[in-house]
Amino acid sequence: MATVERPTSPDAAYPDLPRVPFPVVDEVARHCAQDTEPNTVHIEIHLPGAVEPDRLRSAFGEALCRYPRALMRERARGPLARRYEWELTRRPDTEVVTFPPRAAGALARARDRALAEAPPLTSSPPLRLEVVEEPGRDGCVLVFTLNHTALDGPACLRLAATAAEIYSGVPAPALPPPARPAPAGRPHRAGGPTLPGRPARVAAGTPGPVPGNAMLVTELPVPRREAGASYTVNDQLMVATALTVADWNRAHGAPRRPLRITMPVDDRSRGPGMPIGNGTRLVEVGFTATETATGTDGFDLALLLRRTAERTGALKAEPRPQLGHGAGLLTLPVLPVAARAGLTRGLRLLAAPWTSTTLLSNIGRIPYPLDFGDAGRAFAVWFSAPARMPRGLTVTTASTDGRLHLVLRWSRSLLCDDDGVRLRELFVHHLKAMEAL
Repeated sequence: MATVERPTSPDAAYPDLPRVPFPVVDEVARHCAQDTEPNTVHIEIHLPGAVEPDRLRSAFGEALCRYPRALMRERARGPLARRYEWELTRRPDTEVVTFPPRAAGALARARDRALAEAPPLTSSPPLRLEVVEEPGRDGCVLVFTLNHTALDGPACLRLAATAAEIYSGVPAPALPPPARPAPAGRPHRAGGPTLPGRPARVAAGTPGPVPGNAMLVTELPVPRREAGASYTVNDQLMVATALTVADWNRAHGAPRRPLRITMPVDDRSRGPGMPIGNGTRLVEVGFTATETATGTDGFDLALLLRRTAERTGALKAEPRPQLGHGAGLLTLPVLPVAARAGLTRGLRLLAAPWTSTTLLSNIGRIPYPLDFGDAGRAFAVWFSAPARMPRGLTVTTASTDGRLHLVLRWSRSLLCDDDGVRLRELFVHHLKAMEAL
């Protein structure tokens, strides 16, 4: 594996910059990086007004300085180095905030870049922000692209919230940490029933000739729930995701298998002290093939929602390493990172048939006002997680002002744009069905 070249930067003359070894999540992501499906997170913040370029650049630059862990780049290393290390810089290496020309289709092109071009790890910070405006469209869109080896969506939203506070001059209210109450109900196995054998894969639709990711964004009403319901909106989204994949697979003749859906859980504080980086832990919610057979007699959607609530509640309450115990063993610095990288990639390939079916990442209600003063408050926030194979499909959601902002993102090696439209139709159908309960 080639060593990492350090770019020319304002900090190049300082050999004593602080170093941080890659955490487990960062190292595994670094080992498995590939050019055909870049490991990016995309976030869009829609504002009703226009921002002032110099003022936004200043505000975002100050926000980055308030979170030194965001100002990082991969440190150059020798061939026998046993760790990847982040080098924390005093200032950005490059211009983070850019303003593409105002033009028709500018947002679509920015979205394409967010899925196809990851910010390099060798420049600090490994993110970029494009401010997009289009003729005939009021306001602007802040399009963030993160290299997911270094940062996740909630961390970027914290940076954006801080920039909004600086830009507007209005501090945001204090936020409590996410509540994680102990699950109620009878004892059960966390995550659901024991599921022998391989989980279902998302059935192939019409793969495209060009690899990479594509996505479809949709705005929906936040699904209603009966007062006092034991399940949450997240549980409704989880069930809709499971039923969508099950219906899709049946329509494409895939064998009946249990589903496993990966769900990120974030226990970090959302306040100014929020740790920046990759801070979520991944858990898996299981569904039997019988539970998702909507066309069979005895299918009980209300029962499935209650069972799902029990499973997700138990998983949120159960302490667990971010990627499980096996990942921690893989990243022990007993061999050079080049050797560990080859081992990790090989094991990932072998484990592909047992990888979870898909991923649902629900940020929930955006906890920040994202008030940019005279540019207004955010009225929509979309984000999407990588959809690399073997999963090939991710479902991501957030809500603002009572509206659910849904993104389906898929691998072009698995699905085409028409397939994405059909999956959205199925998801909307199942989510709406829950409102009748």
